[in-house]
Amino acid sequence: MRRVDLGSAGLAQGGHLLLKRALSEVEVGEGVAVLSTHDALDPHLRAWCRSQGHALERSEVAPVVTRGSAQVGRWTDAAHTGPVVEEPPPHWGLAARGASVEAGVPGFDFSLVSKEDVWSDDAGRLYAQAAANQWDPETAVDWSATFTLPAAVEDAVVQVMTYLVENENAALIVPARFLGRLHPHFREVMQLLAIQCADEARHVEVFTRRALLKRPALGLSTVGGQSSLKTLLDEPDFALASFLLSVLGEGSFLHLLWFLMRHAPDPITRQICKLAATDEARHVAFGMSHLGRHATHDPSLLARLEAAVHRRHSALQHTAGLNEEVFDALVLLAAGSWERDALAAGHASVLRLKSDMDKGRRTRLERLGFSPERAESLSGLHTRNFM
Repeated sequence: MRRVDLGSAGLAQGGHLLLKRALSEVEVGEGVAVLSTHDALDPHLRAWCRSQGHALERSEVAPVVTRGSAQVGRWTDAAHTGPVVEEPPPHWGLAARGASVEAGVPGFDFSLVSKEDVWSDDAGRLYAQAAANQWDPETAVDWSATFTLPAAVEDAVVQVMTYLVENENAALIVPARFLGRLHPHFREVMQLLAIQCADEARHVEVFTRRALLKRPALGLSTVGGQSSLKTLLDEPDFALASFLLSVLGEGSFLHLLWFLMRHAPDPITRQICKLAATDEARHVAFGMSHLGRHATHDPSLLARLEAAVHRRHSALQHTAGLNEEVFDALVLLAAGSWERDALAAGHASVLRLKSDMDKGRRTRLERLGFSPERAESLSGLHTRNFM
């Protein structure tokens, strides 16, 4: 029979670890003789064996601890050591994927527990990419760059930055709402949503900072703009919210950021739009990957996505859409001056921007499985507020 000598300390001062190690090396039903000169060894062993699910037998030579089957069941009855499963049970809770979970863990109330609903095969790659490309607003942007803009052009930048901030606020809150509902078993998706929130927080910071760089206050926020964004926050379904925000909204937003990169009147505006566009492209990629996989497994998803577009359009049909001041600011930035011909060219550039947004939406909709005709119709129903 295996023996373990605990010396004069007994189970105290780490002695229990020696006993646990010895028991782990024998089969269930086999015993380990415990040698010790500690006065209270017997009561200590009785209490420890009860807590661990082992049996204690006394002999003339030394007490014997017999490895119990309850100790094995304590871990293996609820163990999970495999790959991502279709629907993790509530009692896996916050455990790391691959850990053996002790039986008796209380159930956790995560509502997003279906792999079909949340998973993307690209989530791990996109998270690694996002983690490697995080940037510090303080050092990634040359805030010391000197420039002087005409007053009206600076005002236009401030108005556009104000518009970007409220849209990025929505883009932060939407994934944050679902993050707390997601089962941690889908850790790559959880990590990606968390880093997406961090991305949007940075965007809010740099857009606000640029707006206030040369002005004491931000621009205007309209009822139509906020009403449009509210429909994103009100959407309770993860797939539908991801579709409306990432595939339609942030996809269109990417074109806006590229437009601002081309027509930025100063280097700081150009830098922050370029940095934000890199992040937003990743958000769109996750939305497309997630929804593309979901549509493959659930043929009814496309009909639900289409219905969501129609509901949102109906809810917003009486609103003004894009802030008039934002549209005019974009025209002025694209024009670069107050010359009549330049303004006409700037106006044409903004119309091309809207056309590019529409083409991008239709392309993404077709990639998800919509016919070209349905994609064209749905893109035309997208909110005039871009996001």
